[in-house]
Amino acid sequence: MLPLDPYAARPDTLGVEEWRARVDLAAAYRLAARRGWSDLIYTHLSLRLPGRDDAFLINAFGQTFDEITASSLLAIDVEGRVIDGSDRVANPSGFAIHGAVHRARPDAHCVIHLHTDAGIAVSALQDGLLPLSQHAMRFWRDIGYHDYQGLAFGPEEQTRLVAELGTHRAMILKNHGTLTCGRTVAEAFVLMNTLDKACRIQLAAMAAGPVAMPAADVLARTHAQLTADPEPEGTLEWPALLRGLMRSEPDFAR
Repeated sequence: MLPLDPYAARPDTLGVEEWRARVDLAAAYRLAARRGWSDLIYTHLSLRLPGRDDAFLINAFGQTFDEITASSLLAIDVEGRVIDGSDRVANPSGFAIHGAVHRARPDAHCVIHLHTDAGIAVSALQDGLLPLSQHAMRFWRDIGYHDYQGLAFGPEEQTRLVAELGTHRAMILKNHGTLTCGRTVAEAFVLMNTLDKACRIQLAAMAAGPVAMPAADVLARTHAQLTADPEPEGTLEWPALLRGLMRSEPDFAR
């Protein structure tokens, strides 16, 4: 049997590129739900609309990750205001982090911000993410840190956050959570998968006993190997993840 095409249910009112973007982002939400990455109706995954610098896709405020479909996503502007005529709303404060990164980083087409237990636990450690596993070595000297400033997230803090993110594709928001950004949905998702797994491994290793830290030259070489491919990370993995979703919960692509 031929695999189902996840992009086949495009409505006539949407172009091919926007529909592909919607399907990919909806898939990322469902995959995040499968991994236990959701925090009730909070935290978000956002994606720049193809061909637009000022418009993005995000979930409607009040939806859980496992409810998201391609057609349920909202189109919003950089301030988080709905621009597609829907009577639903986005979470403007929730999009503050996403909007700041999208504005500052033209390459950050997709932004994922999560509150996973492991991510928050590592964000609360004095030393942050340690290169104890091959997964963590992907981020060796290649991850930003942002100090916790409370719930308010105004322009000054947005400026600090994007400065601390710099050119990295991953960030730990201290005492808060994690963030990844990518040139594609696949890249941001696979980076988050790697980062969250690295956090879980670190917590398990530290709880088990004294840890073994690889030598600096090994860390440098491994990081270089893991980041040598110029293609966006996740390019190979994404089609397989989509196939799995199409087998188990194909309604995400409608």
